[in-house]
Amino acid sequence: MITSIEQSGTGPTAETERGQAGGTGLLLVVSGPSAVGKDTVLDALLARPDLPRPVQKCVTTTTRPPRPKDGGRGMEEDGVDYHFVSPARFNAMVAQDELLEYAEYADNYYGTPRAWVAERRLRGIDVILKIEVQGGLIVQEKAPDAVLVFLQPPSLEELERRLRHRRTDSDDQIAKRLLHARKEMAQRPHYDYAVTNDSVEDAVDAIRAVLRAEHCRIHNGASNA
Repeated sequence: MITSIEQSGTGPTAETERGQAGGTGLLLVVSGPSAVGKDTVLDALLARPDLPRPVQKCVTTTTRPPRPKDGGRGMEEDGVDYHFVSPARFNAMVAQDELLEYAEYADNYYGTPRAWVAERRLRGIDVILKIEVQGGLIVQEKAPDAVLVFLQPPSLEELERRLRHRRTDSDDQIAKRLLHARKEMAQRPHYDYAVTNDSVEDAVDAIRAVLRAEHCRIHNGASNA
């Protein structure tokens, strides 16, 4: 179960207040249950040559150890899939206000590096945060212009099949992940878009359409043209 811990900062920064109308890149939050295929979909999205703007995925900082990637594509890499740090280093980052948000999930901590996100957005780069639902809702509070996408499975039965196919969890762990998935899916009304990952190609097309639509959105009475 995700448990939110104390959050640093006092609210949205000036650059996020300006929004996309001022040339700032989008902040796209992508959340979804474990094994729904977030990494696979986002890797395919980032490989697309027809995105409306340059896009980068923020590398989350975590205290958990590396594990096999979805689809059996080897082990997660430090600095590529996550920044893997010790609990002591993570606590130091919290104390130094280096994280936009952070939360606990399954006895490990996850956080979003604040300065990296702000710097990319100011350069007009769209930033994708792949974070848990609790963290997504915190980002929504701190950056009201953030766009939240919930990546969902076709069904809970299919999600269980994918969890078992990974062969990284015991039956008890799978049961806990499915229970948590139900709780996460109950938070979908707080998100802006829901995308079903029945087909990676279709899910990528849907998220690309979200990016294009958001870049056409009128913010505070100003056109993005």
